[in-house]
Amino acid sequence: MLEMIAAGGWVMVPIILCSILALAIIGERIWALQKRRVLPPHLVAHVWNQVRSGTLDSQQLRQLREQSALGRVLAAGLSNMRSSREVMMEAIEDAGRHEAHRMERFLNTLGTIASITPLLGLLGTVIGMIRVFSAITAHGVGDAANLAGGISEALLTTAAGLIVAIPSLMAYRYFRGLVDEHMVEMEQEAMKLVEVIQGQRDRGSIEGVAR
Repeated sequence: MLEMIAAGGWVMVPIILCSILALAIIGERIWALQKRRVLPPHLVAHVWNQVRSGTLDSQQLRQLREQSALGRVLAAGLSNMRSSREVMMEAIEDAGRHEAHRMERFLNTLGTIASITPLLGLLGTVIGMIRVFSAITAHGVGDAANLAGGISEALLTTAAGLIVAIPSLMAYRYFRGLVDEHMVEMEQEAMKLVEVIQGQRDRGSIEGVAR
């Protein structure tokens, strides 16, 4: 393996660094975007029970914000639940935009890695072919050893760039889709809470919630 890396030339160094960074981002996003961390099950029902019983205070609201992305979105709405439906929805949408940005953390970097590693591989290919033609100019076509070194460098860097780029691009697309899916479910859950709270508020049966 080390011999192959050495044969690939200096271009292999940034490709390897990109691969390490891509693996770190993929691992971190897999952990951070777990559904149970973003959208804890039965959270809306639990919060609604607290609202209905009048036990939701400022401390519990703070804990809700710290629990999950959905919790922060719901807390934004609950902080304004004595206001109109439009104000609640505006607060929820604003919190949702912040959570979308949070869930997309590092994804641009991953997409950049998927884009630049094939270019780094291509750069290695060009450098390798320059070496081949330089060897032909200096020694003619009869020196197979000199030709093989340049060709090997060209092929290895191309392969290494693709090996890093393909899974990085797949992971990038997957995480983008996962973020969109989480955002849709988060919006649906928040809407459920808004509807039941507004229905109860219109009937005058909800106590105030401390901010």
